[in-house]
Amino acid sequence: MRFHRLKVLRRLPHPGRGFTQGLILAGGAVWESTGLYGESSLRRYRLGAGEWESCAPLAPELFAEGICLAGETLWQLTWRERTALRWHPGTLALLETIPYNREGWGICNTGEHILTSDGSSELVRRDPRTLAPLEVIRVRCEGERIGGLNDLEWSGGRVWANVITRPYLAGIDPGSGEVTDIVDAHLGEHHWGDPQAVLNGIAAVPGPGPGGAGDAGELTEFLLTGKGWRFLHHVRLIGGRHRRQPARLLAPAD
Repeated sequence: MRFHRLKVLRRLPHPGRGFTQGLILAGGAVWESTGLYGESSLRRYRLGAGEWESCAPLAPELFAEGICLAGETLWQLTWRERTALRWHPGTLALLETIPYNREGWGICNTGEHILTSDGSSELVRRDPRTLAPLEVIRVRCEGERIGGLNDLEWSGGRVWANVITRPYLAGIDPGSGEVTDIVDAHLGEHHWGDPQAVLNGIAAVPGPGPGGAGDAGELTEFLLTGKGWRFLHHVRLIGGRHRRQPARLLAPAD
């Protein structure tokens, strides 16, 4: 088990301070999925910009969740509606709406498959063209199931997940489902009186190494934000102190 803390490299504007459910960074562009019924959208903006370039609203009966790029497709999940949306990432044109077999929470692209979460302790490996389920991965930390898996990102050969309501990230081996890394993601951005303003939104920052952002703990960098947060935090993983009972760090709050 490896433990990490964060070195904040810079804080950048969070255009619109959306109710962040998913985040992607590619080529200096950021795509963000924002949630809530009647307010859900897909947004695109340049990293560091104060306003978005494009914003595609969703139908009011849809609650947007995680997003990922898969070739010329941008997939966006919905929460309880059991549908997924296929967008053109450049124009934000909606290309297709397809049925989906679980609640939608997080989604990421491993380069070979899509992985998704549904707020439980399970990840599902899927076909990147259709999102058809292929395999269920049960996530454990030292033998204990880890529930509340939310937004996902792929970097350094691992799936990185935030756990709903917890200020920690879990690095997961997709082959075994074992948590191999825990990141203390306390970022010091407080929103007193708003219990929904939690960490949610992980995007890998391209860099050296497999997966585009280095081996775990070695120059691995992310953009992190949360629901209604003021900033996107560009961070790097650095060594952290060993913690006893690591599964307790990842246990969702009641």
